[in-house]
Amino acid sequence: MNILHVKTPEGEYPIHIGAGALDHARFDGAGVCALITNSRVRALHAPRVLAALRARGFDPRVIVIPDGEQFKNLDTLRAIYDQLIDARLERSSIIFALGGGVVGDVAGFAAATFLRGVVFVQMPTTLLAMVDSSIGGKVGVDHPRGKNLIGAFKQPRAVIADTTMLATLPDVEWRAGMAEVVKHGIIGDAELFEILETRNWKLEIGNWIARAIRVKVEIVARDPFERGERAKLNLGHTFAHALETLSDYRLRHGEAVAIGLVCATWLAARRGLCDDALIARIENLLRAIGLPTRVPREFSADALFAAMQTDKKRVGARLRFILPRAIGAVALVDDVPMAEVIAGIEKTR
Repeated sequence: MNILHVKTPEGEYPIHIGAGALDHARFDGAGVCALITNSRVRALHAPRVLAALRARGFDPRVIVIPDGEQFKNLDTLRAIYDQLIDARLERSSIIFALGGGVVGDVAGFAAATFLRGVVFVQMPTTLLAMVDSSIGGKVGVDHPRGKNLIGAFKQPRAVIADTTMLATLPDVEWRAGMAEVVKHGIIGDAELFEILETRNWKLEIGNWIARAIRVKVEIVARDPFERGERAKLNLGHTFAHALETLSDYRLRHGEAVAIGLVCATWLAARRGLCDDALIARIENLLRAIGLPTRVPREFSADALFAAMQTDKKRVGARLRFILPRAIGAVALVDDVPMAEVIAGIEKTR
């Protein structure tokens, strides 16, 4: 088992990674706690997690939320608050988030705001959550006009990424998670990207999952509140969040990110930041994994551009894009005119 430590302004927290991490991870606390999950994950993993919590002296209350990005909203949050009050959680209690990115984001925001803040622990069960959303303390919910517009920074006490839980992950969710792994390789680990190009990524998880996590850990430690460098982690996301919003979240986050990576690379090549060969290299890897790489024709370029206007990465009236220079290096750009963005969307259909 690997243990990585994330430095934060409040101290640091551990990420336990590997098979059996749930059984070996140590964390303080006891008494009444909340386990927030969804119905599918509850059936698959809650019995084991509840047994582990009870063995550590916890008295867990299970809170089940609906499954799906469309339920990452204030209505779900309100229902969680009601159940936390009924469970009589105190400020010293812990909220455990067992599930994918939606569960982690909603449970984390509940932990950040209930009683003005209680401790929470991330227990990601999807690849995407393990390598991305469970790390760094960004929590929140969506608004009908945009993704993640309501949120906070709330660092977990620990992240327990038990890779045995990935055995139950459907292939479509595996592929969605791999989009974030590819993104991390493009941002800051060329060797990780090459590993994915040349090896069986699904069978050799031990070769790359900790590397993918480490890319985010190192960036988050340098910029915990996304005031500069951390924006790099949004590579492809300006396009992706607009795609998710327009599709009413029928597109999975990882699927939208994969399309966004291609759009961003095409935009980078057009601006002379990288050569055209990089577009093909990134697109070939995403296709080999089984991810989409083209903007769906049902969404007009004008509609996508309009959806980008609520993106929280705006700088004044300008959109901020993260664009690749090479595998392992990206640049922050906020002077891209509308015509170039629309041309990039049309070119990647």
